[in-house]
Amino acid sequence: MLGNPKFKEEYNLKYAYTIGGMYRGISGERLVIAAGKSGLLGFYGTVGQEYSKIENAIINIQKALPHGEPYGFNLSADLINPERENKICELFLQYGVRTIETSGYVTITKPLVKYRVKGLTTNSFGDVVVQNRIIAKLSRPEVAEYFMSPPPQRIIDNLLQEGEITEEEARLSTRIPMASDICVAGDSGGHTDAANGLVVLPSIFRLRSEMIEKYGYSHEIRLGVSGGIGTPTAASAAFMMGADFITTGSINQCSVEAEISSVAKDMMSSINVQDTGYAPAWDLYETSSKVQVLKRGTLYQVRSNKLHSIYTSYNSLDDIDEKVKKQLEENYFKKSLEEVYREVKPYFDSKVLEQAEQNPKLKMAITFNWYYIKSAQWALDGEADNQTDYQILCGSSLGAFNQWVKGTNMEDWRNRHVDKIGIMLMNETATHLNNYCKGMLNIQ
Repeated sequence: MLGNPKFKEEYNLKYAYTIGGMYRGISGERLVIAAGKSGLLGFYGTVGQEYSKIENAIINIQKALPHGEPYGFNLSADLINPERENKICELFLQYGVRTIETSGYVTITKPLVKYRVKGLTTNSFGDVVVQNRIIAKLSRPEVAEYFMSPPPQRIIDNLLQEGEITEEEARLSTRIPMASDICVAGDSGGHTDAANGLVVLPSIFRLRSEMIEKYGYSHEIRLGVSGGIGTPTAASAAFMMGADFITTGSINQCSVEAEISSVAKDMMSSINVQDTGYAPAWDLYETSSKVQVLKRGTLYQVRSNKLHSIYTSYNSLDDIDEKVKKQLEENYFKKSLEEVYREVKPYFDSKVLEQAEQNPKLKMAITFNWYYIKSAQWALDGEADNQTDYQILCGSSLGAFNQWVKGTNMEDWRNRHVDKIGIMLMNETATHLNNYCKGMLNIQ
């Protein structure tokens, strides 16, 4: 009974519980399928995945869940290669992916608008029927306002002019918000604003009321909570604050179905709440944005922060002090900076590389990106020689979960299945809330 009944009905869920997308397919086919078969909504992580792999995942997931079981795909903003977002959205439309989770957006983009408004119709009562649902994960009120507003008219006009949408779809778009639902993200693993959910959620509640009144929506915008949810106590707090659903992330990365190496899972399954820290977000290098990563057992946090410090202190690779340069080549890269740049070039668009040849600062950023790209891959593959440099995006909720299951069969991650984790967490949350309410009644 926890959560919003309409949310569960619309997404065909047994529980008001979703599993957030994890980059480079860590939340892959196995995870999404296992969740869907148990009445949970899992999102496939598309960040860093090739188009062909995403396409195959869509086909395989739809084949494994043929009877309306819930599933979805995550879509993150790509500031370096915006065309990638467009291609992925086209895949979603082509194959009829009806639910996506967005993350990392600070504004509304053209591909998102097209995905949202395609297929808009009305029923016999005149209500707008939405075909494609967006659950927007965010932590800033101004971004929430964008997603609670109708699609921007300038983008609608542009899509209509280009023949990408019909006149009916354009007309009906003024009656719906960009997002079906909002997930308010607290301090989480990966990209984070280090937001405090206790502060942000009430602000978003008030904003929702204002936006529904302003635009007269017939559809209710539901609000969920993510970030820091790894125990029944944390989940209880979210539901008691009025959350319509909860979303978990880091605790699912240390499960049987997660597509990351056993070595990385061994490291994650032993951490406590204090064993994570903050590192630069390589895809938002200029803004000094942060990601939350595993700190225990790896030097990634220290070394990535050092690289960013060097980046901000020098204007080009040639300007770097010889002593510092030697340290980078011997300890961080184990090869010359020139070799590193040659190796990392295939990861970037030709236009970006052309700019780098004219902009030494950009060339340095691209060169340093070698470490961020490789460190993530080493963790995914479980490469033993580079274990001290594993980049593992992870929030402190996993440490809390580890302590909660200590002494049970789930202490070993080999017994952690994403569907079992979700069901256990929801059941124990219900028990916790029941006991709390009974205790309050006894006091009175």
